[in-house]
Amino acid sequence: MSRRPVVALLDYGSGNLHSATRAVEAAGCEVLLTSDAAACLSADGLVVPGVGAYAACMEGLLGVDGAGLVTRRLASGRPVLGICVGHQVMFAGGVEHGRQTAGIGVLPGVVEQLQARPLPHMGWNTVDAVAGSALFAGVEGERFYFVHSYGVRAGAFPAGARL
Repeated sequence: MSRRPVVALLDYGSGNLHSATRAVEAAGCEVLLTSDAAACLSADGLVVPGVGAYAACMEGLLGVDGAGLVTRRLASGRPVLGICVGHQVMFAGGVEHGRQTAGIGVLPGVVEQLQARPLPHMGWNTVDAVAGSALFAGVEGERFYFVHSYGVRAGAFPAGARL
């Protein structure tokens, strides 16, 4: 009998941990809810959830060295999945309510409020995944429901901005 993959769900004080746990278990994985660095680094996968404000999520992540954990895992080719704000903090930074906050910086771009009405943007959309994506295997071409007010703008913060 083969071993179920172990996925560490990073507990840093933000995110819908119950729903994320159920989703990862439904995918056939064993879930380890933890902020322990060794467990996060040795697990088969790492999930970074997030709910709420960008700055608050980054503060919680920094408190458990989440940025370092994500960076080390990615540098060694180990999988990391960010959910909601847990994905947004992977970018260089975020601007929310006029506050600029540095992100983990493993992805280029700035998370900022969408310029669309109405906000939040709600509805069914498709996702253009890269060819061979393990995350989207079996669901290519499917439509997903989104509720969001923020998106990623390519590039860096404006000249002179301090993070």
